[in-house]
Amino acid sequence: MKPEMHPQEWQARLQLASCYRLFDWLGWTELIFNHITVRVPGTGDVPSQYLINPFGLHYAEVTPDNLVKIGIDGTVLDGSAHEVNKAGFVIHSALHAARPDAHCVIHVHTTAGCAVACKEDGLRHDNFYSAMLYGDLAYHDYEGVTTDLGEQPRLVRSLGERNHLILRNHGLLALGPTLPTAFNRLWVLQRACEVQLASDAGAGPNRPIAEDILRKVPQTRVAGQSTTHLSIFDAMLRRAGIQWST
Repeated sequence: MKPEMHPQEWQARLQLASCYRLFDWLGWTELIFNHITVRVPGTGDVPSQYLINPFGLHYAEVTPDNLVKIGIDGTVLDGSAHEVNKAGFVIHSALHAARPDAHCVIHVHTTAGCAVACKEDGLRHDNFYSAMLYGDLAYHDYEGVTTDLGEQPRLVRSLGERNHLILRNHGLLALGPTLPTAFNRLWVLQRACEVQLASDAGAGPNRPIAEDILRKVPQTRVAGQSTTHLSIFDAMLRRAGIQWST
């Protein structure tokens, strides 16, 4: 840790760099593109600052030290020599700014996520994982590569108060008040898409889940608490062998 760095920022860097490495281990990478962003804690009255991956590096190359600290407009704040993909921060900055609880925003282009995003009906709530997302999943229509700041208000409106977003014809997004919470939300959304694709490959129609059951499912989730989210995240880091010296 750099002597001048707030301890909370360093812990955020450790956790975020670990998450990038975990996504690489899971196969959720897209060349040098996509982002996982975190609001920097412990900044007091300073305007919100964020940590993002250096543009041009693979997720497997991200470290706590080379993460870049930026402002809400994507301007580099820590003197980093690394480039930042400002266009790639358009989605993240809109949601970070609009949602005080969006301390972490994750956007991916996984095969399963992109495939379901291309379907007219999107994600059906008819499997174990998609049922958990009932009432907490939003959609945003495709407007081309998301580089236009004018799309930001529409993104915010599309998401509303929900925590999972399918960007139609594009990919998946999840956010949360902590990084482990956002990770677990994205994992469930990704898993729901995988199961839907697998079930659609089988013969015959899917069996629907009654709406009165669906309404109860989100509240009965075992993995619904922040402590459980942290336990899940830490277990996955151990499984992937991801560890940093502090």
